[in-house]
Formats: sequence, structure tokens, C-alpha cells
Amino acid sequence: MELYYSFSVLIVLASFFSYLNLRYLKLPSTIGIMIIAMITSILLVITGSLFPKTFTHFSTLLQDVDFTEVLMGAMLNFLLFAGAIHINLKDLREQRGPVIIFSTVSVVISTFAVGFMLFYIAPLLGLDIPFIFCLLFGALISPTDPIAVMGVLKEAKVKKSLETKVAGESLFNDGVAVVVFAVILQLTEGSNIDISFTTISWLLIKEALGGFLLGTLLGIGASNAIRKIDDYKVSVLITLSVVMGGYLIAHAMHISGPLTMVAAGIVIGNYGKMTAMSETTKDYLNKFWELIDEILNAILFLFIGFELLIIKNVTFYWQIGMVSILIVLFARFISIYIPVLVIPFKNKFSNGTIKVLVWGGLRGGVSIALVLSMNEGPYKATLVAITYFVVVFSIIVQGLTVGKVATRVLSKEEV
Repeated sequence: MELYYSFSVLIVLASFFSYLNLRYLKLPSTIGIMIIAMITSILLVITGSLFPKTFTHFSTLLQDVDFTEVLMGAMLNFLLFAGAIHINLKDLREQRGPVIIFSTVSVVISTFAVGFMLFYIAPLLGLDIPFIFCLLFGALISPTDPIAVMGVLKEAKVKKSLETKVAGESLFNDGVAVVVFAVILQLTEGSNIDISFTTISWLLIKEALGGFLLGTLLGIGASNAIRKIDDYKVSVLITLSVVMGGYLIAHAMHISGPLTMVAAGIVIGNYGKMTAMSETTKDYLNKFWELIDEILNAILFLFIGFELLIIKNVTFYWQIGMVSILIVLFARFISIYIPVLVIPFKNKFSNGTIKVLVWGGLRGGVSIALVLSMNEGPYKATLVAITYFVVVFSIIVQGLTVGKVATRVLSKEEV
């Protein structure tokens, strides 16, 4: 009953905030919901002394929800599958070089760039953060968030090739980021682990390749099953079973659940739609997953907005938070510019394309979920606060302007 109560409250608030956004703010849905949730959080804090029971009750409700488990263990799988099922495989193949490099090499470059800059700049602001924790922050903030990115790209109307680069990178970089974060997190906890190049490489290969193989097999199996019956109701159930059952299998095999969902979604969205589905089935399947995507996105960004309530003394961290925004943006630039400079990609990257890739690298719920998964310690509160500053800036400022930036800098360029 407690779970039903919590979920009911979230659905009611998400629908109400969605209505307010469409009626008055008229912003992209996810951004509008998050802004309204943040304003509500601030009002709750201000009126907390007048209505202490309401404030305490709502804060307890948020703290009782395991955001990391809800996002990484449930919502992310549905959202990644819903996004991947609409990815055109032909477009992805054309951009496979940049997508692979940006989702692997760029994540590692960004992790170390953020770590080093934060380590040397933080003491200037009166905060001494050990290097290993600076590196941990670099790992959790470096992956671009597929949910935030794809939600904004729907509104931005950028060219297809650039959209594929940004969306493809955001879909595939979670596997690498989670492995890097997990290794560094164990080091911060004093665990005696093997951090040799061979061990780390094996972990990455196991996570990524294992996820791809499992997702591909699930996608092919589901597509073949759909072809034999071609009933839209059963077809939707089959895709649901791929997402929910596929995650359980990936979790049991200790391979990447997110990459499993991406691979399965791409296979069903391309091979399945071409060979196994009638137009009626395609239409119902697309509408079902679009609806799932919208509902879960609304709940997710509602969560992000209300996370402000559980960050204690958030104003204390405003200086390091603002500096961290600049650090993350500069690290993003380095992580894009170095591979573009060194690797001979098939298509040359213009300066305008690099600018859009940097500005379009949004951070979101994945970063917050990772930082909240840390054990309690002396540096968790600091990392949670600065992560929140970066994510809020990324979603609101970058998210609302990436379309205009793309239009302005690419108006005379081909990408």
C-alpha cells in the first residue's frame, strides 16, 4: 500500500505540473515539470516553519524512495528502450565512428579532466576534496544523459546527422561510465581491487559486449515471435517482457542492463518493424512506447526537481557549484576536441558542430542516481550538491538554448 501511495502522489503531481506547464509556461515538457517542481520545493522550504508537518511528510516521502534503484533499476530500462526503438540503424551506421569514440574515449578523457581541475580549484574556494573523490565526481558527471538529451532533441530540430551523433553517444556511454564509476567508488571505500589495464578492459568488454549480445538476441527473438502472430496487443506485451525480463537476465549475468535495452530497442525498431509487423502493429507499438516515454520522463524530472528538498544547506555550495558548471563544460569541450583533432573521422567536424556537441551534452538523472548511490561519508553531501548544480544548469540553460545555438552556429554549415 505504501508503494501505491507514493506512486499515486507522483502521478498526480506529474499530471498537474504537466498541465501547468502546457497552460502557462509552454516549455518543453520535461524542463517545465522540473522547473515547477523546483519552485514548489523552494516554497515548501520557505513555508516549512508554517506547515512543518506537510514539509516533513513530503521530505520523508522523497527520502523513502530509492532514487538510484528506481532510475537505474527500472525507469532507465524503459526509457532507453523507448528511445532506441525510434533510432534509424542506417543513420547510426553512418555516424558509428563518432558515436563509438564519444561514448568511450571521451568519457574517460572527461573523467580525468574534471577530476584534475576540481582537485586544484576546490581549495581556492575553501574546500579540500581528495583527488580520488574529485575523480569520482568526474566519472559520474561525464556521461551525457540519454533521457535529457533525447527529450530536448525532439524540440531542438537539429539536422539528422548531428541528432544521431548526440543521441547515439548518450545512449551508449552509460555502460562505460558505470564501470569507471564503480571502480573509482570501490577505491574511495578502501576496497582492495585490481585496477590493472587488463582488469578494467575486461570489465568494460564484459559490460558492453555482453549487453550488446544479450540485447541483440532478445531483439531478434522478440521480432521472430511477433512475426508469427502479428497481433498488436501481444506484440506490446512481448516488448514489455523484453525490457523487464531482459534487465533481470542482464543483472543476473552482471552485464550492462542499459546497453542490453539499447541493443534490443534498435533491433526491434529496425529489423522487427521491417520484417515482422503490419502497419497497425507498428502504429500501436510506436504510440505505446511514446506514451511510456512521456509518462516516465514526467515522473523522472519531477523527481529531479524535488531532489532539492533533500540537499541540506544547498546555498553553502553555490560557489563550488557554479565553478563546477564551468569545469564540466570545459572538460566536455576537451573530450570532444581531442578525439576530433587526433582521429581521422570519415566526415570532418566543423567548429559549429563541435560547439553544438559540447553544448548539447546534457547531464541528468543518471548523474544524480550515481552520486546518491555513494555510501554516507564526509564528501557525499558536497558531491551531491555540486552534481545538482551542474544537472539543473545543464537541463534548464543548455536544454532550452541548444536548438537556438544549433540554428545560429550551423546556419551556414553542413554537418
